[in-house]
Amino acid sequence: MEMASLMQVLHQLPRPEDPNLILGPHTSDDAGVYRIDEGRALVVTVDFFPPIVDDPYLFGQIATANALSDVYAMGGTPLVATTVVCFPKDLPVIVLSDILQGSCDKLKEAGAVIGGGHTINDREIKYGLSVTGIVEPERMITSSGAKSGDTLILTKPIGAGVVTTALKAGRISTEDAADTLESMKRLNNVASRIMVETGVNACTDVTGFGLLGHLYEMLSASGLAAIIEAESIPIFNHATTLVRKRRNRPAAIWTNGEFLSPHVRLSESVDSSVELLLYDPQTSGGLLISVGEERKDTLLERLRREGVDAKPIGMVVEKEGEWTIEVR
Repeated sequence: MEMASLMQVLHQLPRPEDPNLILGPHTSDDAGVYRIDEGRALVVTVDFFPPIVDDPYLFGQIATANALSDVYAMGGTPLVATTVVCFPKDLPVIVLSDILQGSCDKLKEAGAVIGGGHTINDREIKYGLSVTGIVEPERMITSSGAKSGDTLILTKPIGAGVVTTALKAGRISTEDAADTLESMKRLNNVASRIMVETGVNACTDVTGFGLLGHLYEMLSASGLAAIIEAESIPIFNHATTLVRKRRNRPAAIWTNGEFLSPHVRLSESVDSSVELLLYDPQTSGGLLISVGEERKDTLLERLRREGVDAKPIGMVVEKEGEWTIEVR
């Protein structure tokens, strides 16, 4: 759903009155959080979508990593998931079997289990999960805690939307898209654990609204702005070349850009291809972390030591003008 339309709908919902609902539809966080006792809260989320790759097993892995990411972004631990399946009657059932096997294997890697699910007939395959996790409320990480002077750290490259659009159309080989596919099926569990242990101020995961869309949500919730260094942003192989052709651009690049451009100040030195990729919708993207200066180096060192190639991409600053994000 388009970013502007979704925000308009959510703002019309009545604010829940249950005091145990710590985070709900009235915030811009990645998941709902419901307190169950003094030291524990449930983290609940759901996500599903059509295939972005042709391999059913890989699609199941990516869809699962994507759904789990919302829990990881909150600093939570996933426990149980239920499947959401839309499946055409005329497709071989082995396709669904492979999707579910990929999903089960990825859940096992995460230490979570499938507790059930629901399946309906549909003209197009869609798959995803409703995930329930757990978090200590005092250690929970939200999108609204960023502070002026924080460093912004991104744990995965961007450009997945462009690469997978080209891949499905046969305009790039699976081998050339290997780094993107490997990243999308990779869990954000290691980065989540390290950021909780290190202590950070805010986090969100980068998905359908693109890097700038999810950064804008974080900054709006925190009442701040940010300066982003375009050359520091990690980008998947071939994405910069592919995005130069209109046919490789997902429609969400335009809708994300249309909504966000009034809030973005872009330097003339920023390459037009990179500008488009800033709005590119991601699937199972990385965590975008806002961390204080005193803990930045520790966080980066620990992430890299445990195999997460995280990059600092900018800084949170006080909001002074009309713009919320400056890209230079």
